[in-house]
Amino acid sequence: MAKDKGVHELEDLPGIGPTTAEKLRANGFDNIEKVAASSPYQISEVTGISSENAKKAVDAAREATNIEVQTGTAVLEKRESLGRITTSAKGLDELLGGGVETNGITEMYGRFASGKTQLGFQLAVNVQLPVEKGGLGGSVLFVDTEGTFRPERIKSDAEGAGLDSKTVLDNIFVSRVTSTDQQILTIERADKLIREKNVKLIIVDSLMALFRSEFIGRGALNERQQKLNAHIHKLQRLADDYSLAVYITNQVMDNPGMLFGDPTTPVGGNVVAHAATTRLYVRKSKEEKRIIRLVDSPSMPEGETVIKITPDGVRD
Repeated sequence: MAKDKGVHELEDLPGIGPTTAEKLRANGFDNIEKVAASSPYQISEVTGISSENAKKAVDAAREATNIEVQTGTAVLEKRESLGRITTSAKGLDELLGGGVETNGITEMYGRFASGKTQLGFQLAVNVQLPVEKGGLGGSVLFVDTEGTFRPERIKSDAEGAGLDSKTVLDNIFVSRVTSTDQQILTIERADKLIREKNVKLIIVDSLMALFRSEFIGRGALNERQQKLNAHIHKLQRLADDYSLAVYITNQVMDNPGMLFGDPTTPVGGNVVAHAATTRLYVRKSKEEKRIIRLVDSPSMPEGETVIKITPDGVRD
């Protein structure tokens, strides 16, 4: 979206001063587009200004916001320029169309100890490789919600990739969070770190653990899904704004309505299902082997591959 030259911030709208702008931001209306997409009644409710002044602000926001369109060819050219991070497993890279892509969210769900975090560790190492070797030459923001980050494992994966383990660990910025508020705030404030440290990969391990523990019962479901929706859309905006990759792990539950087949279902409902660009389901096989199925992708067909979780990292 492009804005009129005279209107850039909320304070530029008629009748919206600094105090009113702060009320808007506190209620999620943090840019011109969100005001333009709302109703005068909503703006009046959250700010306390009159309906007439709210209408003027909304009309001005709509006037200042233009919808940009582009040709399919332009979209294709943009997609062809996307970066990809190798998983260190050729079969998995092929399943994903070349690796974990930037400008999108890749979700992997599976049961406990199925290998979700291990793939995250491997990506945290591989993203630091140069582009010609399957990396993006960037650093990592690792949001740890379950206390699963293990520098020892990163060290062995780095050595397996022929990299200096200390340099690799110095380029991984770990945020250990213990509440959904901390988790959300870490992502909301990530822009500065991304710019200063050339972050090219965000890992959230796991996305739903804290949401499941804090929002219990049907009565809390609506609030949980609203917060989750805003959180995951912020992740997508960061992916788009900085051409980085987002990798999230997700927990599962058994679907009691399934009488046949595998009842394993990722948690988070439609909010996560619609927001994730690519969805992978991983399950244990014999010994080191893991079976990974591509469940959903806008550009690749469904399929399966087998990887190994070895002491040196993920391999075919």
